[in-house]
Amino acid sequence: MNRYSIFTFSVLFSALFLLEGCGKNNQDQGAQQGPIELPMATIVSGKVTTQKEYTASIEGVSDVEIRPQISGYLQKILVDDGAYVKAGQTLFVIESSIYREQYNTAQANLTTAKIELDRKKELAKSKIVSNLQVEQAQAVYQAAAAQVGSARINLNFCTIKAPVSGYIGRIGYRMGSLIAPTNTAPLTLLSDIQKVNAYFSMSENDFNTFQQQYPGKNIIKSGPKVELLVSNGDKYELPGKIDAVDGQFDKTTGSITLRAKFDNPKTVLRSGNTGKIIIQQDNNNAVLLPIASTIAVQDKIFVFTVDAKSKAIQIPVEVSGKSGTNYVIAKGLQAGDTYIVSGFDRLQAGASVIAQKNAAK
Repeated sequence: MNRYSIFTFSVLFSALFLLEGCGKNNQDQGAQQGPIELPMATIVSGKVTTQKEYTASIEGVSDVEIRPQISGYLQKILVDDGAYVKAGQTLFVIESSIYREQYNTAQANLTTAKIELDRKKELAKSKIVSNLQVEQAQAVYQAAAAQVGSARINLNFCTIKAPVSGYIGRIGYRMGSLIAPTNTAPLTLLSDIQKVNAYFSMSENDFNTFQQQYPGKNIIKSGPKVELLVSNGDKYELPGKIDAVDGQFDKTTGSITLRAKFDNPKTVLRSGNTGKIIIQQDNNNAVLLPIASTIAVQDKIFVFTVDAKSKAIQIPVEVSGKSGTNYVIAKGLQAGDTYIVSGFDRLQAGASVIAQKNAAK
């Protein structure tokens, strides 16, 4: 055997030896792999007070559209966008010369009708005119008086005043604009925000739970005080009270609208604001699951548990609220079910799992 043959044989022998060794090591490692030990616990139930959040829209207790009652050119604008005004304060003035002329003409017609009525009454005493003629003169006088009243109303409508105290919204017209009662847009919106209403909606399930705690009309009479989170997440300083519930569910959304009223002495809240209503609800048999034992994927919550063959499975759960460090589970798990407490960061569904010794029960 030459040197080349001896070298080739040595290389092949070494390769076979290495392959056999690797195979043996893999077999040994496979034999060593078994069920993964992870801490497990059992779902419990108990009495908790949960907080539910509902998106709310805020309106002043009186949001009044300011509209003209007559047609004419806008002569004066006496307020500015966002100004605070008091009830009775003049806001706008419409050019009044036409309506003043109509009023003066109506007054003159009334005077003429009064003279004619008095003259016929005197003639009737002398039997020169009949009672029917007097009645006709009386009717003309009353019609003239009605015209004066109508003309006076129109003349007064030239001055537009604030019906309530509040804040002026955006004014969409300028001096010289031709305005009329038929205009699509109002002159402005006046909001009385000393008190505000926060409108929010509950799902049918939430409302049923809510009614169980505050049945019937007691929702309004003895319902809970509610809190308001403004758009930046800060809590509004004063609590509110639910004072109205819609009479029926919206068939499209399956929800019902409620109204909560808040005092707003510092006028911090304005019409058009948004926020979140927070309601605390008691639950005597809540299914509790530690938040740390869940995985959030987009808008869904998942938890790892095991099946009858001790295989890891990942299931979605529906959360109805929070209580401390726990989720309150509405669907997906029930009291007595087993879940994996921790260590599931790289756990794959289908892996064999056994309870870790000395783990929490």
